[in-house]
Amino acid sequence: MNAIISASELADALRSERPPVLLDVRWQLSTAAASGQPFDGRAAYASGHIPGAVFVDLDRELASTPGPRGRHPLPDLDVFGAAMRRAGVSAGTPVVAYDGGIGWAAARAWWLLRWTGHPDVRVLDGGLPAWDGPLEAEASAPASAPTEGDFVPKPAGGAVLDADGAAALARSGVLLDARAGERYRGEVEPIDPVGGHIPGALSAPTSDNVDADGRFRPAAELRARFGELGVTRDVPVGVYCGSGVSAAHEVLALEVAGIPAALYVGSWSEWTSDPARPVAVGPDPQ
Repeated sequence: MNAIISASELADALRSERPPVLLDVRWQLSTAAASGQPFDGRAAYASGHIPGAVFVDLDRELASTPGPRGRHPLPDLDVFGAAMRRAGVSAGTPVVAYDGGIGWAAARAWWLLRWTGHPDVRVLDGGLPAWDGPLEAEASAPASAPTEGDFVPKPAGGAVLDADGAAALARSGVLLDARAGERYRGEVEPIDPVGGHIPGALSAPTSDNVDADGRFRPAAELRARFGELGVTRDVPVGVYCGSGVSAAHEVLALEVAGIPAALYVGSWSEWTSDPARPVAVGPDPQ
């Protein structure tokens, strides 16, 4: 099963006898520069979305309350399951998630559904900007809600790292840091209290997974990219970022390349919540 779907493939799928459930997961980490107000994904959805899509709130439904476990800890599974069923997700129903184009939030939804046992979920490659079909404003959308789904999340083992597991993997396998290089090196840290990286982790910015249009690079290019970092199917691989969102995008890129990887959900925001944990700075892993 492919992990991504093109806009043309999605258009065909929506016309099929078994159309996918569409999840609109628009979200941004930073505030909007013009207004200084946090990005409102719900308002963006209301102004125009792919017809039939249901809005999913990353902060409230794909994560739990920020705290020592990070800025986007794993969601309460009852909350997550209820959100998916509300959107019409069933165990036997294909699902496609999309966001505003960067792909991070959609990848978080993809990862959570895969981790909790859904067999058929993909991300729209390039997000909403890649879609050239019609959009539907909420005011003109059908009044009826989607038929309630039956999906019950059942987490799989082995795909999630905690802080100790991430530290161990940095020594025994490959731990990738998906943040921008300057944050990895500790030159800047705009969000978390300390800059730098987990000792032993390798810098692998998420931005290098995609082309100028925000679409994933071909699988062969991704395999070559990760291969230069020592990543193969025979080596245990984990990924972290600031709070487990952009790292999900890197796990998705690895999936496209045919390489399974674990996600450190708490990521740097959890790691730095404990001052006893070591921090490395500079371009080298150690």
